[in-house]
Amino acid sequence: MITLRNVVLRRSAKVLLDGATATINPGEKVGLVGRNGAGKSTLFALLNGTLHEDGGEFVMPAQWRMAQVAQDMPETDQPATDFVIEGDTALLAAQKEVQAAEATDDGERMAYAYMALHDAGAHDAQSRAQALILGLGFTADQMCNPVNSFSGGWRMRLQLARALMCPSDLLLLDEPTNHLDLDALVWLESWLKRYEGTLVVISHDREFLDAITNVTLHIDAGKLTRYGGNYSTFEDMRAQQMELQQNAYAKQQDKIAHLQKFIARFKAKASKAKQAQSRVKALDRM
Repeated sequence: MITLRNVVLRRSAKVLLDGATATINPGEKVGLVGRNGAGKSTLFALLNGTLHEDGGEFVMPAQWRMAQVAQDMPETDQPATDFVIEGDTALLAAQKEVQAAEATDDGERMAYAYMALHDAGAHDAQSRAQALILGLGFTADQMCNPVNSFSGGWRMRLQLARALMCPSDLLLLDEPTNHLDLDALVWLESWLKRYEGTLVVISHDREFLDAITNVTLHIDAGKLTRYGGNYSTFEDMRAQQMELQQNAYAKQQDKIAHLQKFIARFKAKASKAKQAQSRVKALDRM
């Protein structure tokens, strides 16, 4: 479970979250929404550990593995399949341990290292990577092409595949549909629906959020509000809340006008002075 209690987050002198409180449960698929500049990317930075809270308490299970799409444009002549395979950090760690174990000539250590390599999925890593590459719109004859041979948008697709390749308990996706065509988008939606970990996604694509999310976290005025349901459900509930607030505000304004009228009329009359003063205090409280 991810928990924020009265969290304060700043970027330079600007306070983006001020006393924000929210909970994200394991396995939930959360759409993070809010106007531009509200603090969505800053909250991502808190979740991925590159930023720490300035106040309050942020708790996330220490054992959770986290994956996200790297935002830098990859510059490498590495084959596309190998580039995506390297997204599997558990596999890379197991491969390094095998190399270290073989260098020591320690039979027992080598046995454990080979078992860990098998458990990390070394036997099917290539097929898993290529399934991701094909799903995101590449052709079979492109899978061994150098990463640098692709345009910027296609290289960002490879970055997305690399993030999906990484075993994770928490997956952070920031505008993952930007470089996808319809077929790749449909495939990604299907993949994310099967994803068993906790997903937090930022997207301006309403249909995408409706398809994959079951919780919406709204950032507004430095606060976090949790809504059960996808983006359309959030919009409906938000509209209802705003209507109720507007109605309550209108009633309050009517009452204020009535009090002001009474005060103006009777404040100079000795017989009504006490009642007028009482209404002045009521007006101050409002």
